[in-house]
Amino acid sequence: MTASTPSAPFWAAIAQYPIDEPADWAAYEAKLRRWVGEAAGQGAGLLVFPEYGAMELAALDPVGKSDLHASLGAVSDLLPLVDALHGELARAHGVYILAASAPCWVAGRGGGHYVNRARFFAPSGAMSHQDKIMMTRFEAEQWSVFPAGAIGGGLRLFDTALGRIGVTICYDSEFPLIARALAQAGAEIILAPSCTDSLHGYWRVRIGAQARALENQCFVLQSPTVGDAPWSPAVDVNRGAAGLYGPPDAKPAAGADMPVDGVLALGEEGAAQWVYALLDPARVAAWRGDGSILPHRDWAVQPGAGVLPEVEVVVLR
Repeated sequence: MTASTPSAPFWAAIAQYPIDEPADWAAYEAKLRRWVGEAAGQGAGLLVFPEYGAMELAALDPVGKSDLHASLGAVSDLLPLVDALHGELARAHGVYILAASAPCWVAGRGGGHYVNRARFFAPSGAMSHQDKIMMTRFEAEQWSVFPAGAIGGGLRLFDTALGRIGVTICYDSEFPLIARALAQAGAEIILAPSCTDSLHGYWRVRIGAQARALENQCFVLQSPTVGDAPWSPAVDVNRGAAGLYGPPDAKPAAGADMPVDGVLALGEEGAAQWVYALLDPARVAAWRGDGSILPHRDWAVQPGAGVLPEVEVVVLR
């Protein structure tokens, strides 16, 4: 993709989002309005929620609350209401929102499948989505959640007023070619919503996210679920910390104020909170143009570099 004029700096709010047990829809709606209102009130233009944060909605269904497979349908059936609420909040506050991902039933071959879908809302209320590409063992072997390719979907790059943004959902962040395809298509920012039940899992996603920031010389934002939800058969334990990562590059042309570890913001592990971070898309062009090293440029030179997955560019404004 050809270069474009970098967008202006903006604040992002990255959620460490607790899985609660809402008593009813009104309780869930009040929570989401409170979270979005707080971040928008702090001046954030981009709000990032985690993978499977929507699973707390299974608490509204007695069967879905107690049965792993029934929880898929319980949450998927509520997505039209959930998405209408997110669209309203994006319009009201003038912000972009990556909603917490959710199981979504998609008709297709064999009748249809559940996918893990992250929906992305623009300030206009317009919406698009990214489905998870790589399934964990739990999703594939126990939960019957299918990868995006099973129903014909693939990678999307969102062309927004904030810059060009891609999404790698949790396990996707651990596979270099997914993020590389997004970067090759023009991604300056990659959102990595996650849901992990151990610190080992959190660190796997974080290491992957930091590696993708290094390889592609871009920003990567990780948003996890946190807290315990013993009532839930799907997301009962949640560990992690929200973070903003970039390439550790000290060359003046690329931004000499970069931390030595590339960690630009980091939350307190396990706490329910927003983590705020300032992003300047112009830094991505500087890193890629004259960094200490140039892995974004040199990717194709490495032995074994081959054809990357196709990426659909979606205008979301």
